[in-house]
Amino acid sequence: MTTMTRDRRIGELRVESAMHAGIHTCDRDTPLTEVAATMAREHIHCLVVEGSSGESGPPWGIVSDLDLVAAAMVRDLDEQTAGGSAATPVVMIAPHETLERAAQLMTEHGCSHLIVVDRAQQRPVGVLSTLDMAASLAPLPAGRGGTDNDGEASCAYAI
Repeated sequence: MTTMTRDRRIGELRVESAMHAGIHTCDRDTPLTEVAATMAREHIHCLVVEGSSGESGPPWGIVSDLDLVAAAMVRDLDEQTAGGSAATPVVMIAPHETLERAAQLMTEHGCSHLIVVDRAQQRPVGVLSTLDMAASLAPLPAGRGGTDNDGEASCAYAI
């Protein structure tokens, strides 16, 4: 009988050690051409969609790069909004949770980004992606943490 073992670090490492602090947001009525421009300019893979201008409350949805590409297959991006294309579910996690819990949530919900929420302040403080988790679990050469192959940050988020 073969016994499978998991990487023990996934149960020890915390979300706060792997996440990117801050988030990029847009309103539900933001045109997808603007969403695409922000993703390209900031080298990010998702934007958190908030309520319409002036609305407060929890994040409404997430537009991922895959959502954007799928929307482009349907019709012109100028004719579509972030709110109408936010197919990625908003799944939240606390900074103190383990990467194992993050992996469980991502798997259960079929998503590659989690919104990291400070429960005390009840506000988003960052984003955790599957790439962030991979970087935390992979043995990287010195000076390579958090970058992709061309040396640019794999994700960059700002509040």
